[in-house]
Amino acid sequence: MILTAHQPTYLPWLGLIHKIMLADAYVSFDDVQYVPKEWINRNKIKTQNGPIWLTVPVLDKGYLESGLTIKDIMINNNLPWRKKHWMSIYLNYKKAPYFNQTSDFFEDLYKQDWVKICDLNEYVLKYLLKELGIDVSWHKLSEMTVSGSKNDLVLSMCKELNTDLYIFGALGKDYADVKSFNDQGMDVMFQEYIHPKYPQLHGEFESHLSILDLLFNVDIKNVKDIILMGNISKDQLKKSR
Repeated sequence: MILTAHQPTYLPWLGLIHKIMLADAYVSFDDVQYVPKEWINRNKIKTQNGPIWLTVPVLDKGYLESGLTIKDIMINNNLPWRKKHWMSIYLNYKKAPYFNQTSDFFEDLYKQDWVKICDLNEYVLKYLLKELGIDVSWHKLSEMTVSGSKNDLVLSMCKELNTDLYIFGALGKDYADVKSFNDQGMDVMFQEYIHPKYPQLHGEFESHLSILDLLFNVDIKNVKDIILMGNISKDQLKKSR
């Protein structure tokens, strides 16, 4: 069984979708330390003036002292972030050739009341996986009986889910103890995502944006193929083992 995991991410980028495409199961890392100014509550879209951040305001004061994990982080709904985000998306992508394929979902998304950033991110990611036909079993770290931190936490999670191969992101090399996995009869892989180019609005190509940019610019039936361009597929991964 191939497993991967990631922190809940707002409007995720292509690399995360690719990592999930390679797996049989996915764990939402919702019960790890919250870190501000990461991808948990923000991501980028493209405008005529270049990429801009869409940031969901959160109530994270004292997060370190109180030990808040991602699942605890509340959205600051005293600020009009939903209207701002939808208008930014609409104004910058309304002329994109495939805007209408998925725009109804996102317009409705920003009409809903969201209390926790984790719930918002899960809702979006599950929608994306369904629309793209990516079938994985879904788990939450907060609902598992795991222990430890960093390498030991991942290893504990892999044991609980009877994992044969765990897919780390590229930064996993900074803390992963490969031998500890091998000693348990597991293999590991470090994803090195090669970002594809595709048609975009607003001038020269910009990479590492939210998947929204790809969804609005390309027919949805071609999105998975573009995400895979230059990268290993699940079938290729299984054949290589």
